[in-house]
Order: sequence, then structure tokens, then C-alpha cells
Amino acid sequence: MNKLTLDDIKDHRAYERERPEFRAQIIAMKKRRRIPLGDLITITFENTDTMRFQVQEMARVERMLTDEQIQQEIDTYNELIPGPRQLSATMFVEIDDKAGLYEWLPKLVGIQRAVSFWLPDGSVVRGEPLHEEYLTREETTSTVHYLRFSFTPEQVGVFGEPGTRIVVDHEHYDAVVELDDEQRAELLRDLVG
Repeated sequence: MNKLTLDDIKDHRAYERERPEFRAQIIAMKKRRRIPLGDLITITFENTDTMRFQVQEMARVERMLTDEQIQQEIDTYNELIPGPRQLSATMFVEIDDKAGLYEWLPKLVGIQRAVSFWLPDGSVVRGEPLHEEYLTREETTSTVHYLRFSFTPEQVGVFGEPGTRIVVDHEHYDAVVELDDEQRAELLRDLVG
């Protein structure tokens, strides 16, 4: 999967012309890539297109006009573009009320290390947290985490088969989700592309 460069990011006027169609495409893509993991957590798998959208939207909202400003955003979001035989994801703790946050964020410390793929051949691919030092403390965790999953060629070979699951195995939170045909096909394109 290609990393972003300055040439991939449109200037404000050009982006405004393409934004409605591009935004609709990204929303449709993210629907296939956003997977609920139980009642409190969702995970969205990122690729070059989703990260380009993030950079374009940041540049738009913050009115970034210089190459240096945009390059800083590119450098940040390029870390979330998966490499060969990898998946990268943004994991969200989906709690929007203050009481729920106070209850759950301390309980979910370490949740970013508790997510894995269980494959039909019996192998397990654990998520590797990215930017963990900024997103969690001993007493509480963040509502957003970034993960990378690295697969062997053999694991990529079985990923598209029925029975591929995402498992959250945390002291205070468990979830098991078997990927459907569309989800497996969507993510397999990242792994082989």
C-alpha cells in the first residue's frame, strides 16, 4: 500500500470540488471497514484512501496552506497506512456520557493490547499498539487507540476463509466477532495489495 506524499493532497479549491464525491466514497468504504466489537468498542481499518481523507479534512478545517504544515499531517497519518501483509486500525471506545467514561476508561486500561485476529488455521495475530505512550496511563485509557496487525504469508492465505474472527480478551471486556464475506474480502485487499 502506498504512503501519502504532498502530491496526493489537493489544494483547498481543488479539494472542495472533489470533496462531495470523495467523502461519499470514503463513508461507503468505512462502513465496510468499521466493525463493532461488542457494545462499547468499534474498530475501523485504515488504508491510503482513508488516511488521505483524514489529511484533506485536517488541512481543510485548520486552513493549512503551507507544504510544511501538510507534510506534518502526512507524516503522522502515514504511520497508520499498513505495510505489506499488515492491517492498521483505529479502535474507538464508544462512550459518550461522562458517567460511562468515568466508569469504563479506568477499567479498560490495556485494552489496546487485548485485540487479536483468530484465523481458521488456529493461528493468532495480536494487535501491536501504536503511540501507546501518548494514549494511556496506569489509571485510565484513551477513547482512541491505533493498532497494527502483522501477518505471515500463510496467515494471509487463510484470512479470506470463513471463521476469521476478531477477539477482544481483556480482564473487563470480551468480544468475539466473526468477519462476514464482505469484511474479509475488503481487508484481504489490504493484506495482499
